[in-house]
Amino acid sequence: MTRRKDHVVSSSAPESVGAYPHARVANGFVFLSGVGPRVRGTTEIPGVVLGENGEMVSYSIEDQCRSCFANVRAVLEDAGSHWNNIVDVLVFLTDMNRDFEAFNRLYREYFAGDGQPNPTRTTIEINKLPQGGSAPIAIELKVIATI
Repeated sequence: MTRRKDHVVSSSAPESVGAYPHARVANGFVFLSGVGPRVRGTTEIPGVVLGENGEMVSYSIEDQCRSCFANVRAVLEDAGSHWNNIVDVLVFLTDMNRDFEAFNRLYREYFAGDGQPNPTRTTIEINKLPQGGSAPIAIELKVIATI
């Protein structure tokens, strides 16, 4: 993990696909840049099946959610925070009709039973997310947490 002043660059989460840190720390909060499901050091997107010509044939929103949540957890920990400190989540899905029910089920799994109130959340559908590789991603999270 690299920390320059209030900038956090995680050594566990996937590399950023642009000129931004994984997170910024300010006034007792950590603000995460958008975090997707990509695997660090690769362009692999968990759950994506590619065809012969490199086109996406299918994907598993469950696999992408689990990877995305793991990446968020890694950035939070490198920033000195914790999963239970999340206060707000902004969710971007590329196919609300197909993926919302499964995402919501997994979200409950990851936030239920920890004895903490769930964070506030907004979920929106967008047509595309930056993937940093050949396969499109279906989910990205923007998170705010306390330190």
